[in-house]
Amino acid sequence: MKTLLKKILIPSVVCATLFASCADCNQQKTVAIDDSIYENLPFDMPKVEQPSFPAYEANILDFGAKSGGVAMNTDAINNAIKDVNAKGGGKVIIPEGLWLTGPIEILSNVNLYTEKNALVLFTDNFDAYPVIETSFEGLDTRRCQSPISARNAENIAITGFGVFDGAGDAWRPVKKEKLTERQWSNLVKSGGVVDADGKIWYPTAGALKGAMATKEFNNPEGIETEADWNEIRPWLRPVLLNFVKCKKVLLEDVTFKNSPSWCIHPLSCEFITLNRVKVFNPWYSQNGDALDLESCKNALVVNCIFDAGDDAICIKSGKNEDGRRRGEPCQNVIVKNNTVFHGHGGFVVGSEMSGGVKNIYVADCTFLGTDVGLRFKSTRGRGGVVEGIYIHNINMIDIPNEPLLFDLFYGGKGPNEVTAEDEEQQDMTLLPVTEETPAFRNIHISNVYCKGAGRAMFFNGLPEMPIENVTVKDVMITDAKEGVVISQAANVTMDNIKIDAKKGSPLRISNSKDIKVDGETYNVGNKLEMLSFK
Repeated sequence: MKTLLKKILIPSVVCATLFASCADCNQQKTVAIDDSIYENLPFDMPKVEQPSFPAYEANILDFGAKSGGVAMNTDAINNAIKDVNAKGGGKVIIPEGLWLTGPIEILSNVNLYTEKNALVLFTDNFDAYPVIETSFEGLDTRRCQSPISARNAENIAITGFGVFDGAGDAWRPVKKEKLTERQWSNLVKSGGVVDADGKIWYPTAGALKGAMATKEFNNPEGIETEADWNEIRPWLRPVLLNFVKCKKVLLEDVTFKNSPSWCIHPLSCEFITLNRVKVFNPWYSQNGDALDLESCKNALVVNCIFDAGDDAICIKSGKNEDGRRRGEPCQNVIVKNNTVFHGHGGFVVGSEMSGGVKNIYVADCTFLGTDVGLRFKSTRGRGGVVEGIYIHNINMIDIPNEPLLFDLFYGGKGPNEVTAEDEEQQDMTLLPVTEETPAFRNIHISNVYCKGAGRAMFFNGLPEMPIENVTVKDVMITDAKEGVVISQAANVTMDNIKIDAKKGSPLRISNSKDIKVDGETYNVGNKLEMLSFK
């Protein structure tokens, strides 16, 4: 087995005590979500339907599975799933042990259940993952099949107490800047190739070829034949879990870690619940998002723990023309009682939001050291409308950039990679409003507390489409390096805001109108208005 970064970086170990689901004589109930979660929602949404399963069970041992991490168990696990599906549904049991496998495909009416001390390790053999037509980062493209997938399935679940490891170190490129000199030296000596600039390590020459053929991350150019696609297969990193057009989906109590790219990616699903799920990706993992909920309808993300190499809890709906053509907003989502450790953003909307985002409620979440806390991002070309976002009761510490960020000039860089020069070079020309113009409006944020931050807040709208109708109230940000900056915004109301900034004015406004601060209204053109909060 390839070890790659395992040779040079020590993974963290996280332990948790969980409780099991119950069963009656006919149906296995997997979860009980308290109806109080729907009380006082600022929008109407139906209760998220939960799956239930017949009492039939199948153990992968009965289909020839062998523990130990040597024997491949792909056929045993998938045959057990097919058996339960053919019998009308039930539970597939993965018992205690170390289970090496290739891709697993979940079918309707199947609950894949992992017992305590069950570790499912996906093979690092690239050939085990066929190149398929799919969608990634909001674009129609080709990628490798995901380690866990389902398509057009209904009434499905992954539950229990086990861990799914995606062998991501075998797939991911690594930037030199993210390692010490010794770590970089050891990584290069372990195999793989380095780009011509000596800045990025790739696991194979084929992965480097794929990178060089790609102007946009998803779509390599000049790759025509199947032989060409197979050669760059290591570049076509799959998401760890990809459920497409599925209904009544439950992920509960299990742990997902070390994904090749994104970790959990439900796409165009309806009635989906994540409850007490844990996701762990190394901080250096390129595109190592924890959760990307894309074009889904009626969803719960509750009681989860996320530690990501990129964005943590991310709401998406497709990118540019592909996303607008799909035309499926991500809507009716409750995000509650979650904890986020490392990540580019704790809660994020975008930047692929071309199908729209609406009716999202985020409450009672804790962010510990994420690069940005609440992160809204898009850019010209996306189109789409983000509206009806309600955020309440968020606690944060040690946010090196902004606890609250709206950036409609997003250029694909991580928060720590954006420089003052990047902001100065933004094209402030007033362009016509078209279907490619993104819009962020009707967003309401309250009861936010943060100790330790870079810039306290940044509103960065487009000249032709300001960030509009945003309320921010009852917010305290202490130990910040800078205060609040508002540019290209309209009808923003700020009440009871307390900012402790080490330098500069607590509030700077430019190119904005109808900015209400503690009852006073400001209209500011090209000049920069320096203000203080009461």
